Amino acid sequence: MNKPIIDYLLHLADNSLILGQRNAEWCGHGPILEQDIAITNISLDLIGQSRSFYQYAAQLKNDNTTEDSLAFFRTEREFKNFLLLEQPNGDWAQTILKQFFFSSFQFLLFQQLQKNSDETLAAIAEKSLKEISYHLRWSSEWVERLGDGTEESRNRILNAVNNLWRFTGELFIPAAYETELGIELNSIKENWQEKINEIFKNATLPILSNVFFQTGGKTGNHTEQLGFILTELQYMQRTFPGCEW
Repeated sequence: MNKPIIDYLLHLADNSLILGQRNAEWCGHGPILEQDIAITNISLDLIGQSRSFYQYAAQLKNDNTTEDSLAFFRTEREFKNFLLLEQPNGDWAQTILKQFFFSSFQFLLFQQLQKNSDETLAAIAEKSLKEISYHLRWSSEWVERLGDGTEESRNRILNAVNNLWRFTGELFIPAAYETELGIELNSIKENWQEKINEIFKNATLPILSNVFFQTGGKTGNHTEQLGFILTELQYMQRTFPGCEW
């Protein structure tokens, strides 16, 4: 069993699952019907990605582990998702900015991963890129619309920047399993910052500096928010273990 690749697959899967679960909270509550449908579809895309990574991790573990047991029976300390993704939705601006930060990163990462020597990992990344391209375009347009819109929308997206920027540093601090696998984050960081600068300029938003970055999610140290997410996400399987639709 190759522990670094399994840990990395869980990291990728947990990222998509947790953000997918957060976005699903908007189902039926979006600001307008079209955007309600859009973010619900993004949620489904993300959960689909997480399933592919969990299935591959379970295959490599080869010990009767399943995608369901990886999603529903691990504790907070076993999850490896970014702290950014477990933060509350807040208002529409915070949800949009969270998606934009992550999609900008995920797009660049999966471009790298589609060339990975692990053919299964590369295939999942390549398949997911079409979805991620849409997520990035959709969230970018919304950041610009909110930042360069009304006084109210601008204040909300500025508040989102102030709340969420401190969680972005973790994206580029490699965990041990990433280092062992040779995942290159430095080049991604440069390109990510260029994308952020471009969209923030269009949205007339400031780039924050001298910020203390919060870290720990990649190695299982989370905010209290993850516990609330897992309580809802895992309720059925923990109450009725082995249940199937």
